[in-house]
Amino acid sequence: MTFYIISISLLAFVAVYALLSVWAERKVSALIQDRVGPVEAGKFGLLQTFADIIKLLQKEDIIPTKANKVLFTLAPVLVFTSVFMGFAVLPFSPKYISSNINIGLFYFMAIVSIEVVGILMAGWASNNKYAFLGSIRSIAQIIAYEIPAGISILSAVMLYQSLNLQEIAYQQGIYSPNDIYFLGFWKVNAVGGFLSWGIFQAPHLFVAALIYFIASLAESNRTPFDIPEAESELVAGFHVEYSGFKFGALFLAEYAMMFLTSMVLVILFLGAWYSPLPNIASIHLADWTNGTFWGVFWILIKTLLLVLVQMWIRWTLPRFRADQLMNFCWKVLIPASFACLFISAFWKLIVL
Repeated sequence: MTFYIISISLLAFVAVYALLSVWAERKVSALIQDRVGPVEAGKFGLLQTFADIIKLLQKEDIIPTKANKVLFTLAPVLVFTSVFMGFAVLPFSPKYISSNINIGLFYFMAIVSIEVVGILMAGWASNNKYAFLGSIRSIAQIIAYEIPAGISILSAVMLYQSLNLQEIAYQQGIYSPNDIYFLGFWKVNAVGGFLSWGIFQAPHLFVAALIYFIASLAESNRTPFDIPEAESELVAGFHVEYSGFKFGALFLAEYAMMFLTSMVLVILFLGAWYSPLPNIASIHLADWTNGTFWGVFWILIKTLLLVLVQMWIRWTLPRFRADQLMNFCWKVLIPASFACLFISAFWKLIVL
């Protein structure tokens, strides 16, 4: 019974988050482009996205005549399920985690990678050359950028010596079983706060976090890495033939992926559910703001801020060309991620 309650709660959270994120992205784009954005449906246009999703769910579910009907139907389910299952190992607070397994980070990287199979199924089963080209682009992009993302994660894992995401979270604050040193020298685990976060424990982890963030944009098909969905070239990418509920599932998976990758970055590098407030003399802010409620509050705030940055980038930067995208991955991000990995090895050997 507990399993079903947790699953339904997470699904409801992802659905509400996606609806509000679409509204927020419309408002962010309007602000950047000096427009108003949605204002008519509800206060501040809050009901506009709910009206859109109701309209979307009422649309006819069309399957192309020459499409592979079985694979065409299964593809959105596989894409969304692979992303949704990634939430199982994410710790939302010191006590709230669906599955506290020792290989949680390995599980996350493996289960999210299954999304590639669903995208290929969607593009190929549609029997549409534009959908197929979009799926091929997406697969090439995701597989390439998983390399720097994985290596940057290993840079952090080498210092934490654990694949358990809850254990990694514990090692970045006052509950840590080990001593934490700011930049390797100043002991901070009694003080807590932002100085005990991963990016301050070792300075090169800031670079690793930046690499992972950039790679996560590519894995989520977000600008400037939205080549698979290039409207001017491919109409809409691998999901061009989808409508109704199936399109809604693919749409939901993209926004869930944004949240998922941002939350993993927060857990590995930005203190997870720990408060950014340190203990100051007799004022124990870090102790008071690390309970279950505050843990959920802080990790959601950090994650949603990163999602907001992803939206900001979408409406600020132009799209990469395909050759620029691959050159940036293989010639910049991968060498930089390997450099972070080697520095982590020396840091663990010499400093810690």
